[in-house]
Amino acid sequence: MIEKPAITDQKIEKVIAERWSGRAFDPSMLISNEDIVSLCEAARWAPSCYGDQPWRFIIWNREQDKSAWQQALDTLSPGNKEWAQHAPLLILAASVKTLSHNGSDNRWVGYDTGAASISLCLQATSLGLMSHQMGGYDSDKLRLTFSLPDEIECWAMIAIGHPAPLDSLNGEQLERELKQRERHPLTDHFFSAQWNQPLNSGE
Repeated sequence: MIEKPAITDQKIEKVIAERWSGRAFDPSMLISNEDIVSLCEAARWAPSCYGDQPWRFIIWNREQDKSAWQQALDTLSPGNKEWAQHAPLLILAASVKTLSHNGSDNRWVGYDTGAASISLCLQATSLGLMSHQMGGYDSDKLRLTFSLPDEIECWAMIAIGHPAPLDSLNGEQLERELKQRERHPLTDHFFSAQWNQPLNSGE
């Protein structure tokens, strides 16, 4: 097993630094129902426009319904499926497109669902679990397989499980797993008072 805490310029909370998108999942270690509910509770308390909570999460638990879990797994791209097959949980992050109080389009559903998703992933880290969010899946196939209504927007699939020893990965996967975590400098993405005026990061 490997830990890859972020090497940050400034100190940040431990759970944020330790969250990373690994690929080595231990297929033999299950996730308790208590922990699954804890993940959902963390997502439930994310902020949202009007407090509307537009997110909807479908959770496929291999232990409880292997057939449905397999159908969800089969929607993943080949590269993702190769390692995600060892994760006991697969989760779809989706959302309702309209506001519940007036039925108008809610332009913030992606932003709000992203907030709920990262809350879920941070809770996973705090529980000693690993999460990996994926855009590589066939949303049309998933929508058809699980009869998702037209008003539901699909965003990402999330694999969650316990981390495994690195010898469970093949050469290419292992190379990616061992690659150093990197982020662009703060000054590239955070501006002070006006567009493209770099934030003084204290360096």
